[in-house]
Amino acid sequence: MIAGLLGQRIGQSVVSENRGGAGGTLAAAAVATAPADGYTLLYGTPGQLTILPILMSNLPYDADRDFDPVSLVSRGAYAIAVHPSVQAHTLPELIELARATPSGLPYATAGIGSGPHLAAELLTFMAQIRMTHVPYRGSALALNDVVGGQVPVSFDNFGSQLPLVRAGQLRALAITTSTRSGLMPDLPTISDTLPGYEVSAFGFIAVRSGTPKPIVDRLNDEIQIVLRDPAVEAHATPMGAVPSGTSSEEARRILRGESVKWRQVIQHAGIRL
Repeated sequence: MIAGLLGQRIGQSVVSENRGGAGGTLAAAAVATAPADGYTLLYGTPGQLTILPILMSNLPYDADRDFDPVSLVSRGAYAIAVHPSVQAHTLPELIELARATPSGLPYATAGIGSGPHLAAELLTFMAQIRMTHVPYRGSALALNDVVGGQVPVSFDNFGSQLPLVRAGQLRALAITTSTRSGLMPDLPTISDTLPGYEVSAFGFIAVRSGTPKPIVDRLNDEIQIVLRDPAVEAHATPMGAVPSGTSSEEARRILRGESVKWRQVIQHAGIRL
């Protein structure tokens, strides 16, 4: 959606190339080694520049040195949900269930070091409970096993879980953002139970570092206009996302703040790839 509208704005084709693998590091590496001319953009998530650099010592790029953020483009939430058979209908009840499970209440995520994994570790730290991480190779596999009853608890993107919640296959307990979602206004936030808890799933656009500032500024200006297009909001809302543009400086500040936050969580939880 962003690529198409941005292309209309700048009068050039903007091609979206999905380059998967290694938690998004292959895509980031492609941008880090591209010419610094503004023609190759990274649509990224926090893992590529704030989480994996903490977990991996052999990344093919330097997260601080090789990228200039252009703008955040969206914000969303993760959610904690359970299989309908689980005897917990609220987050406080789930916390008590975890305390009554000395072996650690299992929860599924899309993988070690993923955003949902770290969001869950922050929850266990703040609630002072023990839960057992069950990592999968992707969100679809994790959700399938929670729906099937093999794992009782799911931590995943809210938008991915929402259809399953509406179909009665999962029961949502809370979302990770500090404010409730308009898609389910009655669904509490984790901060309603644990004040100060806040985790956002966000997307951003960056370019290779050294890209001339006038080009970064032009891209930022056009992206802000694109994000205000009603079609973008209509496309993002069903997925639980909110278009959220920023200045390039604000995007950099947010990414650096996420690095500090997750370094503390990773060190406390002893997470290793």
